[in-house]
Amino acid sequence: MATKVPVLDLRAEHASVRSELEAAVARVLDSGQFVLGPEVEAFEEEAAEYLGARFAVGLNSGTDALVIGLRALGIGPGDEVITSAFSFFATSEAIQLVGAVPVFVDLAEGSFTIDAELVEAAITPRTAALVPVHLYGDAAPMAALLEVAERHALRVLEDAAQAFGARYPQRCVGCSCSGGRPGQLLAGRRLGTLGDAGAISFYPTKNLGALGDGGLLVSDDAECAAFARRLRNHGSERRYVHDTLGYNSRLDALQAAALRVKLPLLDGYNAARRELARRYDAALAGVAGLELPPASSEHVYHQYTVRVPNGRRDAVAAELARVGVATAVHYPNTLERYGGRVHGELKHAQAAAASVLSLPLYPTLTEAQHELVVSALRRALGA
Repeated sequence: MATKVPVLDLRAEHASVRSELEAAVARVLDSGQFVLGPEVEAFEEEAAEYLGARFAVGLNSGTDALVIGLRALGIGPGDEVITSAFSFFATSEAIQLVGAVPVFVDLAEGSFTIDAELVEAAITPRTAALVPVHLYGDAAPMAALLEVAERHALRVLEDAAQAFGARYPQRCVGCSCSGGRPGQLLAGRRLGTLGDAGAISFYPTKNLGALGDGGLLVSDDAECAAFARRLRNHGSERRYVHDTLGYNSRLDALQAAALRVKLPLLDGYNAARRELARRYDAALAGVAGLELPPASSEHVYHQYTVRVPNGRRDAVAAELARVGVATAVHYPNTLERYGGRVHGELKHAQAAAASVLSLPLYPTLTEAQHELVVSALRRALGA
């Protein structure tokens, strides 16, 4: 059957700002400046102000933001980096690309983010950094993780690829401090600005998506930001003077111009996502054979991802597809299969990989489409 509800509809999103995007592209064409330049500088300033960060460095992708972020924080060969066992491949890939070893820790029960209580036991003399992942747009337990990092002098690079615009919640998540002082100090701050640096993706499917690839590294550390700027430009600050081996990872002006059009709309986009998620929660509450995602007032729902346990996920997805409702699996594998070291069991991460199913959720999803998804899912589960 033809798809009635796509898992994402970028055409509808861009239709509402098409004239503004076309004007931005024309502005760049008229400037004749296509790589870095004033358009990128303006976006970096606007993004830093939005996030509440001192520095923002425009890069070619979210993956490059992770790689360059790790290097800018001094992580390299011989180091171990603790991260979540359940994320997109780039999280593990970036750690290995700088020569470090990823150490995978399980998810907290009922969560899609790392179990902070397991992290300290995974630390060895080689551990140099933590890379918490704000998966699907929800906050990792940063209050607890930052306490561990401080005790052990570890650098913290937030993988905020899916969480641009999200804030740390008023109440701590996954943290033994139960909303106490560490969480209060973070509450309301944008994800990606809580650690030493944060890596963000502007891949077109993200809540703030470019018209191609793009990424951002944010930090309050001037030295980290300056090194990242050199790394993105072949290790160079001055033409033909290369202080280190770097990359060709410069954000292009066309992408920056498009992102500048969409950035002022992001809070509205994210509010629409939260409302759609709230409606899914209300319509699907209590359905047997279905586990809803953790709810948070600060979640930006890059994905609305449910769990369909007991081996039924693929059959349910196939039934939804049969009636025209697209879904996606983010992600079918845990990361240890790609190398690295495992700390303890990964039972919650493995259970997530076997059961997660992302439902259509985007700001232009109509009421009729939303209702179709709900009714089709309830039927597929026999509710």
